[in-house]
Amino acid sequence: MDSRKDPAPAWRACTVSTTLEVIGGRWKAVILFHLLHGMRRFNELQRELGGVTQRVLTLQLRELEADGIVERTVYAEVPPRVEYRLTPFGQSLKPVLLSLRDWGERHRAEVAALRAPPPLPSDEAALNCAVP
Repeated sequence: MDSRKDPAPAWRACTVSTTLEVIGGRWKAVILFHLLHGMRRFNELQRELGGVTQRVLTLQLRELEADGIVERTVYAEVPPRVEYRLTPFGQSLKPVLLSLRDWGERHRAEVAALRAPPPLPSDEAALNCAVP
């Protein structure tokens, strides 16, 4: 039996990793950004995010709730109504989320240009590559 202890998770040793552990992932920061504007129902979030599946949104919201970032309120109604809002702890992420938004606004065109597919070869160039 190995008596060495498992190393601590990276998020315990690096403060940037700590933040990314909470808001990292494809949808979490976007969910939080929408919740900065106030309470949202599940379907509202799904509509605003566009492209997220119900399963993924549910998982991301559960993780944010488990981390104390999002509060979930279920109303005993038919059909059931569920609302999500940021906790005070979640509100502390506001400057981080606004900085991410601002960076995206400044650099969106550059990122799009870097990720653009390469241009197709011209007909002449394609002819030069023809196999004899």
